[in-house]
Amino acid sequence: MPASKISLDNAKPDKLFYFVANVVVYRESDGRCLVLKRNDTEKVHPGKYAVPGGKLEWKDLDIGHPTRLNGDVLDFEHAVEDLLKREVREEAGIEIKDELVYINSVAYVRPDETPVILVKFAAKYSAGEVVVEQGSFTDFAWVDSAEAKSLPCIQGIPEEIARTREIFG
Repeated sequence: MPASKISLDNAKPDKLFYFVANVVVYRESDGRCLVLKRNDTEKVHPGKYAVPGGKLEWKDLDIGHPTRLNGDVLDFEHAVEDLLKREVREEAGIEIKDELVYINSVAYVRPDETPVILVKFAAKYSAGEVVVEQGSFTDFAWVDSAEAKSLPCIQGIPEEIARTREIFG
């Protein structure tokens, strides 16, 4: 019987993680990638330059409308793609193309003791002018990897930009 609600009642506490996805947005016209400066009030990496992304939330899994029923399992196809498109739109006001290319992943523990799985992708810019999300970000820049190294970026961002430029350049 398929699930009728989302619950942690049967979850194993030692197996629970936030799931976060980030995307390096590549602009084909000049080979630069978008970085956003995190607000100083952010819990993780305040004041650092990052790339767009966010957490997968229960509301992203509309239990009444899965994309398919896989036996008794409710599937939500393209959940990560939809998450990243939404986050790029919310955080930067722009659109990305459909194709995502995997870059890497990292597991970490936040300062508030929350374990996180972060999966990083590259995508091509599609349309729009950057307008940063007020309250979350204070600035932005389109950079190459050398320019990213001159900014106070989260560790790994310049390397992910270099990898994205290899993928799409």
